Formats: sequence, C-alpha cells, structure tokens
Amino acid sequence: MRRFLPFLITFFTITNAVSAQVVLKPRPDAFPPEPAPLASKSIAMAQTVEEMASWDRYPTYETYVAMMQQWATQYPTLCRLDTIGLSVQNRLILSLELTSAPDSSLPEFFYSSTIHGDEVTGYVLMLRLIDTLLASYGSSPRLTALLDRVHVCINPLANPDGTYHVGNETVQGSVRYNANGIDLNRNFPDPFGTSKPALPQENEAMIDYVSRHQFRLSANLHGGSEVMNYPWDCFTSVQNPHPQSQWWREVGKRFVDSARAVNSALFRDVTYSGIIAGGDWYVIHGGRQDYMNYYHHCLEMTMEVSTVKTLSSSQLPAYWNALATPLIGYIEEIYSLPSGVGIEDVAGTTAIRVSPNPASDEVTLWNTEPNVRLSLHDMTGRRVGDFCPSSTSYRLNLSGLPSGVYILKAPSGDVRIVKM
Repeated sequence: MRRFLPFLITFFTITNAVSAQVVLKPRPDAFPPEPAPLASKSIAMAQTVEEMASWDRYPTYETYVAMMQQWATQYPTLCRLDTIGLSVQNRLILSLELTSAPDSSLPEFFYSSTIHGDEVTGYVLMLRLIDTLLASYGSSPRLTALLDRVHVCINPLANPDGTYHVGNETVQGSVRYNANGIDLNRNFPDPFGTSKPALPQENEAMIDYVSRHQFRLSANLHGGSEVMNYPWDCFTSVQNPHPQSQWWREVGKRFVDSARAVNSALFRDVTYSGIIAGGDWYVIHGGRQDYMNYYHHCLEMTMEVSTVKTLSSSQLPAYWNALATPLIGYIEEIYSLPSGVGIEDVAGTTAIRVSPNPASDEVTLWNTEPNVRLSLHDMTGRRVGDFCPSSTSYRLNLSGLPSGVYILKAPSGDVRIVKM
C-alpha cells in the first residue's frame, strides 16, 4: 500500500484541483443581492446632455430623457422615439428605433438593458451605441449598411425606478427591484413553470411592446459577472438543451473573442470560455430570456457585461472600448441566424417551406423529400411527432398540439412552425 501512497496523494490533489476549476461563480441574479460598497466608487452624474460628451458619467433621469428626445429630433430620418410604457413611479420606459427604412420589412433586432436597476453598465453602453450608430451613418460603410439592412430597437433602461431609487439626480443607491420591490426578471410568463398571478406593469408594457414587433434576435444586458448566458434558464443543458445551442456557442465565442482582443482579462469570472447555458449556471424561472425564446420565437440571450454592477463612472469608457465592436457584431448576427427561425430572406432559403405559418390546425410542407423521415419537436427538445412524406408536399395536422413554437427536424435544415 505504501508503494501507492504517493501516487494516491498526487491523484487526489489533481482531482481536487480540477474540481475546483469547475465551481462556478454564483449567478448575480440568482441570490438575494448584497449592497455594493459605494464608498470606494466615484459616481459622476451628467446634469445636461452636453456633460455626457466624454461618456465618463451617468445621466440623471432628466438628462437621459433629454438625450433620447434630442436624438429623435436631430436624426428624424434615422430614428423614432417610442414609449414602451411607464414605471410604477411614472418614469418613462423608452425605446429608440433606428433604421434608414422605417416602413420596410427589414428584420427586427432588440437590445434592452438594466432590467435590474443597479446593473447600470449596459445602460450607458446602450446610450453610447445609439449615439455611435446615428453619428456614423453615412461616414462608416459598416454602420451605414447596418441601419440600411436591420431595424434596430434599443431600450437602454428597462427599470428606471430601480436605477433612480434614491432620486432622479443619481444612480448611487440604485436597487435591483422596481418600486414595488419586485424582481422584473423573475416575473415574465414562464413557459415551463408556474404562471404568475399578476404581472408587474413594467413587464406588461414590455410584453405589449415586443408583441407589436417581430424581433428575431435580441439581448438583455445585465451586470455582476461577465459571461454570455444563452437559453434555457429553466433547465440545465443535460435536461433540455436549446434547439440552437451550437449556434449560441458560436455567437458567444465571436462576442467574447472580440472583447478579449481589446482586453484579454474580460469574460473569465464564470467560465474560461466566457459562455454558458443559463441553467448550467443556475436554474431560474420567470426570466425574460426564456419568455422571448419560447413565446415570441425570438433568439434572445442574456449578456452579463461587467463584474461590478455599478462601475465607477471613470471606468465606463474602458468598457465601451472593449465592447463596442462585439455589441455591433452581435446585431450583425441577425444575418447568420440558423435555418428555421422564420426569416427566409435573412437566414437564407431552406429546402422545406411551410404555409401558413403561424397556423391553428394544419400546415402544408412544400419541397419535402419523398420517403425521408421528419420529426417535430417542442421548444424543450421533446419529440412530439414523426412522419414520412411520400411526395414533395405534405399536410401536417397540428390540431392535437398545444399552442407554441415547434421545430421541424429535416436533413435539409430545421424549420420553425408556430401553432396558434
């Protein structure tokens, strides 16, 4: 036995070291929040739009509203200001819609930030992104093409009552919750859990807003960690992997690699790759990410963009320098969407066509390959049907299925079918 003792000691040492590497940092939105120590932070506030010019300050609430209004006035052919709704304390929840062709059928993209009021890095990043996209139109070929080809909607502040908890003059003392003490990112309709008896008014407004659009790609910006969190949040990837998990990992890698090209230390506090399936980090219910993916068949991920929820304002430019390019690149991912997302003109044609889609009882599949077996899956990955067309068209009966989004698996590519 003594002959093997050194080997066993070495083995257990290595095993413990490897095990230690896979212990994940606690998810910041999964546990009761701890008040951030503000004494060591310098929080500078911009009292006017002009004071935001250096982007090393947070805007007061009035300055934020003035910025959004000024852009709409300054660039009337490129953007339109929309009001998503009002918070409990009657603060505006705003969105700027940016495109050079507002009445066209361009694919729609959505950025939203700070659903947790104290996670404010994304708030300023979104404001600066708006400014960059508008100011660069006509001079930057890349950004000009972006607004020519995509309808971009940006909601910089989803929880203004939480961010301005102390008052409109400062983000210092901001809190996670809305004015009624509700966590907005736990109170969306949950496709896989128990429905909430009543929705917060901020979430009702957001649901109405996204229902008026046909967003195909979106992201919800958070803070407290640095990781690209993709669906599902309600399950681990072993229990029910998202149908587009591989695509999410590829998109996440491109984002992380782009950020690390500027600062190699970024996106390392949760996983070395900087990417994780939400439920593998920590299972949550009632989040907006799963709601958007399931109910609106919109590919949405959660971006945790800074390890500190409320950065010292002097740090904001450094985060923009690292994240500007990947944030722009993520919008452009709308042209790399996997087949079956329902945007043939965006994602490329797929061999199988579906009409009508959405449908209530029956759809017709066109261009099916005879004698090739197809399968239908729900959004949890569960197989709900198998069939084998005998010709190049097939009538698929949906009447026995509950309303929702389904994935038709075919050798030529997945196709998304919506049952109303």
